[in-house]
Amino acid sequence: MHAFRQAVEAHDMAAIEALLAEDVVFTSPVAYQPYPGRAITAAIIRGVSRVFEDFHYVREIADAEGRDLALVFQAKVNGKQVHGCDFLHFDDDGLIDDLTVMVRPLSGANALAEAMGAQFEQIRQEASGV
Repeated sequence: MHAFRQAVEAHDMAAIEALLAEDVVFTSPVAYQPYPGRAITAAIIRGVSRVFEDFHYVREIADAEGRDLALVFQAKVNGKQVHGCDFLHFDDDGLIDDLTVMVRPLSGANALAEAMGAQFEQIRQEASGV
């Protein structure tokens, strides 16, 4: 089991943040622009952990070189079932430099967008250290 998966499943936010490269880019399933940087990515992951219910990974798919990893998950957001995948890319130091999340179905993605929208002021404050 990959360290990122272990950290997420253990709700160990410090371990998750330690696995992120300083220049990581987070691409959201519900936002147009990607979010560059460790601070905002870690804050978004903390926000997601507050809105996902019954979150669990169901599959791990890795490339032979260990540079790319797909983690398939299931969760609920405000009672809506969500199926998704975290796509991770690792830099030369083994840190996550790209994290893209995809979710389905549309009703679940909409529920996630609404729930994360309600979190975003707190996420911005956490990312800026306020």
